[in-house]
Amino acid sequence: MLLRRSSLVILLSLGSLVGCAHVPDVAPKTAWGPPSTETTAAPRGSPRVAAVGAEGALGVKAEAPPPLEFVTPEGRDSLAALMAADPRGLPEEAGVIAAALEAAALFTGPTQGPGGFWDELLPPPSKQARGIVARAAQLVGARKLDRSVPNDCSGLVRLAYLQAGIDLVAHGFLAGENAVTGIFRRAQAAGAVHRLKPRPGDLAFFRETYDRNRDGKRNDGMTHVAVVERVDPDGTVTFIHRGGKGVARSHMNLAFPTVHRQAKGALLNDYIRPASKGLRAYLAGELFVAFASPGGL
Repeated sequence: MLLRRSSLVILLSLGSLVGCAHVPDVAPKTAWGPPSTETTAAPRGSPRVAAVGAEGALGVKAEAPPPLEFVTPEGRDSLAALMAADPRGLPEEAGVIAAALEAAALFTGPTQGPGGFWDELLPPPSKQARGIVARAAQLVGARKLDRSVPNDCSGLVRLAYLQAGIDLVAHGFLAGENAVTGIFRRAQAAGAVHRLKPRPGDLAFFRETYDRNRDGKRNDGMTHVAVVERVDPDGTVTFIHRGGKGVARSHMNLAFPTVHRQAKGALLNDYIRPASKGLRAYLAGELFVAFASPGGL
């Protein structure tokens, strides 16, 4: 992919800008390695962002991570590391990226749309991904899905991916697993699971979005899946999913997983689990597990 001369100049300038940005030192870690036990003090005056699974926005400490019996033995270690990964590095990274994009917009125009800086750095979504998003968007507002699929979150993503010729459940199910964990197992086997910046058409997996086993505890494993529609420059993800009131759009920002709205009113995370049986309501960023790209499926 070739960049125009003006964009190359801006890109080099941004390299200097990002290089000067202050980011607290953290121990290096791989995408699938166990999280570091070391902690780094946040700079004075920086926003406090709780990690997933830590004390939430309402001051209620979440229960321990759920058991992994719902995952095959082969994938248990990888999923354990993924779900335990420390997201505290996300706010600093997101802030640097957002600052770089804002600086670029001053010279090249908006970061989204024809000719924008971000469009020059990343290729546009593939035809496959565009088809997935378009099909999911067509279903927004629907209370019932096609009879060929279950009328739930798994049915919505299956219909969207069938538009691209991908049958998410063609591999079948293991005894005792639900459709969400079955789809995740396939994505994991294909090497499509990631926690990087999502792209339109990616799957987004969530855990404990409802009390599946009805025991009043957060021990249900993965229970929800959605399709990423778009990602804003500030990192806010808009995803399409089948919830309790039908197919709808919701939002998630992993840089601030426990924040519903900013002080200025900007929506960062929607609630995707209502309060019930002594448990507070939970935001999308708190219950997020991972993304999966359609290219590997």
